[in-house]
This record gives sequence, structure tokens and C-alpha cells, in this order.
Amino acid sequence: MKNKLAILFLLALSFQCAKREKRTIQFAISFTEAMANQAQDGRLLLMLAKNDQSEPRMQINDGLKTQLVFGVDVEGMKPGQEIVVDESAFGFPIRSLNDLPKGDYYVQALINRYETYKLKTGQTVKLPPDQGEGQHWNSKPGNFYSKPQRISFDPAKADNFKIVMDQKIDPIKEPTDTKYIKHIKIQSEKLTDFYGRPTFLGAHVLLPEGFEEHPDAHYPIMIFHGHFPEDFGGFSTVAPDPKMDTSDYIDRFGIYGYQKFQQQEAFNFYKQWISKNFPRFLIIEIQHANPYYDDSYAVNSANLGPYGDAIMYELLPEVEKKFRGIGQGWARFTYGGSTGGWEALAAQMFYPDEFNGCFAACPDPVDFRAYSLVDLYKDKNAYWYDSDFKKLARPAHRNYLGQIQNSMEETNHFELALGTHSRSGQQWDIWEAVFSPQGDDGYPKRIFNKETGEINPEVANYWKEHYDLRYILERDWKVLGPKLEGKIHIYCGDMDNYYLNNAVYLMENFLKTTKSPFYKGEVDYGDRAEHCWNGDPNNPNYVSRLRYNTFYLSKILKRISESAPKGADLKSWRY
Repeated sequence: MKNKLAILFLLALSFQCAKREKRTIQFAISFTEAMANQAQDGRLLLMLAKNDQSEPRMQINDGLKTQLVFGVDVEGMKPGQEIVVDESAFGFPIRSLNDLPKGDYYVQALINRYETYKLKTGQTVKLPPDQGEGQHWNSKPGNFYSKPQRISFDPAKADNFKIVMDQKIDPIKEPTDTKYIKHIKIQSEKLTDFYGRPTFLGAHVLLPEGFEEHPDAHYPIMIFHGHFPEDFGGFSTVAPDPKMDTSDYIDRFGIYGYQKFQQQEAFNFYKQWISKNFPRFLIIEIQHANPYYDDSYAVNSANLGPYGDAIMYELLPEVEKKFRGIGQGWARFTYGGSTGGWEALAAQMFYPDEFNGCFAACPDPVDFRAYSLVDLYKDKNAYWYDSDFKKLARPAHRNYLGQIQNSMEETNHFELALGTHSRSGQQWDIWEAVFSPQGDDGYPKRIFNKETGEINPEVANYWKEHYDLRYILERDWKVLGPKLEGKIHIYCGDMDNYYLNNAVYLMENFLKTTKSPFYKGEVDYGDRAEHCWNGDPNNPNYVSRLRYNTFYLSKILKRISESAPKGADLKSWRY
């Protein structure tokens, strides 16, 4: 008996020694006084890559090829002060540094800097302001970062590495005006009031051929909604170099030479634009990046502020005044894909008299019973299917053959590594920031627990009443229906990468039942088409996605001829 007790004692002692001798890895990260001489707040990111194909900060995503990122919030980080990133940092796709495999890595650190906002609501929050780059943490001007360095890691050793951030991302150069493309920027009184600091809106404006030669002409306007545009895209007065390298390969489309193809499409658009019988329109792309994302979703929001009203009643009138827009609802149209598709439909719905038609391609979820593969009103967990005994993950992304690229849990944990309080600057966080009520701490209320996926039904109900587009249409059809008759057009591939077609099916189910009036619009699907299909039945997705600015024109002109009020200007812009 004594021998058994002795053995047990020795085993316990051995176990305790093993626990004490457990090796850990730590990174002590600092920034130099040359970067800033005052304390900094922000999200401190540690990144490790197995290759040096590009800097680690450029290899972080939620796809199969992502490298590693670990994040911690910092407040009051002083120059020269070392912040230790260890096993407690939230990581993706490896949860903890304790699980880092043995090997050689390229390591880099970056701080996504936050500033303090004193909101109109009385709350004080710390957010990463856009710096003209479209809210991308790895290229945001002013963010500090370190040069990549190579390390060797052995979990059998206690490793402590020092990283110094002594680099700063340069400012963005403003785009320059050309004959056809102009740029406008205004300070929004509504947004400035909300954020408690000067806040701006911008737009890139494509002028019609003959704008200067026809000073009495006034033009209809088309708003091309979408993600942050550095400049007006897809338009070029210069043809691509015939000798341009075409060895680049796009895995998504399975083709070579797509860069040259895009340049050719941009030049073809220019040739159409200036041709004799092409209708003369204004087209604008809006710059409305904000502290949460690369665009605001063009609606009023408890967390982002009154972007919908600011665009509608401040920016748009300024554009129409400066560039001779007709300035009436019958002469305004909206279109776009993905985020832009949702925005086009939402703008048409929330400002029904101000627009004469929307063309919403592959829109973000228009019915929250199909929030990707989650029913926010019935499901209890966004990450896992309900089951007594199985634990089956919900997918978040697929290719056109249905092959899964990542799960709901993975893509949301990727975001959580990049930022807490909906501050990752990524897709699921911006939906939360736009659609959720403001929490007591001033940040968006979580629609689901970011770590576990547990859905908050109270927040889901708020989403339903304020931003579930199908529900709102059905709830308010008696009022909205007469204003929206003939204006709603929705298109989606039936193999949308993000399962967005599921919500479109539900929207169509309602629209087909509408009465007094019938909606008289269009819903169509692309067979096996992936994300960004815009309704073109004759061209593959890699072509049609580049032709938004011309594809809907025939339907827009038909709509104008059928609905323009008596005495409307139908001639000055048709030269």
C-alpha cells in the first residue's frame, strides 16, 4: 500500500513539474517614437505566414489559403512600451499561440489605430476612422507596422520574440478630374452632428459625352451602388497595350488574362459612352466609407448614423446641382450588385418617390429567414445546425459546384481576431453595425455571440422591423405598393457563393402574391451562376459583372417613356 501511495505521489509531482515546464511563446510588440509621440488605442495584430510571397498582412483572410493572425485590444499604448501577445490573444484559424506548430515563420505586427468619438447619443466609442482607403486595416494610411522577419519556433523551448513597428502606411492620393470623370466631396451636416466631428461624403461622377457643348441639357442620373470606389471604375479612354502580359490566372473564373480583359471592357464602355446614339446620363458612385466598413449600406442606422438621409438630401442634390441633373424622382435610378444590390433595393424602398426603378443584383440578405443559411427568427445558433446528437457546421461560402470554402464559425472567428465590438471592418460585422440597435456601451448589439454563435432573439426582432426588406414590403405594401409598382427588379445566381439566392426566393414568393397593385417588376436567376450575376442570360459571369453601367439602360429608358410626368424634360439630354 505504501509503495502504491509513493508511486501516485511521484506521478502527481511529475505532472505538476510538467505543467510548470510547459513551454509558451510570447511576442513583445512596440512602436517607435518616430511613428507617434503620444499613446495609441487600437487593435494590435500579430501575423505569421509560412511563405514570403507577400507580407503577412496581405495574406490574412477567411479562405483556404489564409495565414495566421492573433489580435488584442490596446488602450493607451505608449511609444517604446512593449505589449505582450501570448496564448490569451484570440487567433484565426489557430485559436491560440499555444497551438502553433513547430516551424519557420515570417512574422509581422500592425496596429489598426482607433480614435475617440463622442456620439450624438451621448456614448463615447473608439473606432478606426476611414483614411481614404475604404476601411482596409492592412492598407489604412497612418497604421503602424513592422517589417516582416523570419523566426524559427520550437514548442519545446520557451520563445520570446521582440517586434518593433517602425513603419507607417502612406496617405492615399486623391483622384484627379478628367474630361469625363469628376469628383465631389461635401461635409455632411447630418453625419457631422451624429459623430461629433467633421464627416464627409464623396462621389465620382461620370459625365455624358457633350456635357460642355450642351450647357442647357439636364440629365437623368443613375446611382451605381457598391463597395468603396477609389475612382470611377470600369471606364477608360485608353485601350489596353496589345503586348500586355496575359499570364495572370483567376481561379474563381478559371481563365487567364483577366486584367487585360477588364481593361478592354473599360475601353469598350468608353467607346459606347461617346457613340452617337447612346443615351446621355449621369452615373455616380458614392464614397461613404465609415468607421465600421467600406460603405454605409446607404440607410439610416443607430450605429452608423443617418447615411440614408445624408446621401439623399445632402450629397445627391449637390451632385445634381453641380452637374445639371434633372433632380426629380422619375429621372433617378439605382443599381448594383451584392452590397450594392441590397442598397439599390433599400434606397428604392425607403425613398420610394425619389427613384423610378432599382436593379438589385445578387443582393445581400433581403429576408432574414435566409441570412445566408441561418433563419434568425427560428434558429437558436448561427454556427451549428440544430440536432440532438450531431454537431454539423453551417457553411458560409461555396463555389459553383457547392464545394465549401469556410463555415459560419470560421468566418466570424476571423472577424473576431481582427476586432471586437463589430470593428473588424468585415462583412458579418457591418451587417451587425448597420442593422442592430446601439448597445449600452455605444457599440452595436450582437445579433449572435461571436464566439459561440448563440442568436439574440431581441436583436433579431429589431432587425426584422427595421431592415428585413421582404418583411417591410409585406408589412407596408398598402402604402409602398402603389409607389413601387414596376420599380423592383432582382437578379441572382442560383449558386450564389454566399447562398444569397435563398433570400431572393423568399422575396419572390411574396412579390408574386402582391395585389392592389401587383408589383409588375422582375425576379430572375442565373443557372449555376455565382455571386455578382446581374441578369445577363447571354454572357458568363466574368463578363456580365463588368457591364452594370450599360446592361439596364434599355429597361431604364422604357421606364422613363412609360412613367415620366407630363411636361417632363425628355429631349434636352437626347442629343
